[in-house]
Amino acid sequence: MVMRSIWRTARTAARTAARTARTVRTADRDIVLACLAVWLYGLSYGAIAVADGFPLWLPIAASLLVIAGSSELLFVGVVAAGGSPVAAALAGLLVNSRHLPYGLTLPDGILGRGWRRMLGTHLMNDESVVFALARQDPAAKRRAYWLCGLGVLATWPTGAFLGALAGSVVHDTNALGLDAVFPAVILALTFPSLRDQVTLRAAVAGAGVALATAPFLPAGLPVLLALAAVAVAR
Repeated sequence: MVMRSIWRTARTAARTAARTARTVRTADRDIVLACLAVWLYGLSYGAIAVADGFPLWLPIAASLLVIAGSSELLFVGVVAAGGSPVAAALAGLLVNSRHLPYGLTLPDGILGRGWRRMLGTHLMNDESVVFALARQDPAAKRRAYWLCGLGVLATWPTGAFLGALAGSVVHDTNALGLDAVFPAVILALTFPSLRDQVTLRAAVAGAGVALATAPFLPAGLPVLLALAAVAVAR
């Protein structure tokens, strides 16, 4: 009886370990694919910036210091359309204000302390937060956040640099569909969370707010207003 009990416990532990290993491998694969999409999106960003007349160093420096594709593209678009750099920077800050609820949503312990916390805050972006919140175990959340954050820090500037080099050759990056890769990946990553009814209600309400206000508000503001749908999830 004792031996059978020990054997059953060992088999259960082995199966649990195998399932955990498969889950980790799947999570790592998803992070790698997301970082690949970020790299492709960086190609588009760098090419757009240089094609619009910006110097080669600007998209590279911004991709390292800001690490926020939407605000960087908004800055390039506003200036290229004739707007002032100050107005473009303020618009980028407004779009990046979505990081405030991101920081409040992340559990304690993910960012670490001291210089690690400063670096972890710098790595906060849509992808790292999505992957962290999709995990259940605190250690898995922390691992996904840092793995994805460091991956984006490597792939986003690299893509921007290569895209900037190609900017003088590829003038219409939208024709290649590079602008659609990143949103498609983020949408695919959010689908598993929509099985939860509370999350689904919040997502539908947020999408409704964004769609209703998009024709009347500047780019970026409808997404911020959609955060009000979080109240539905409470």
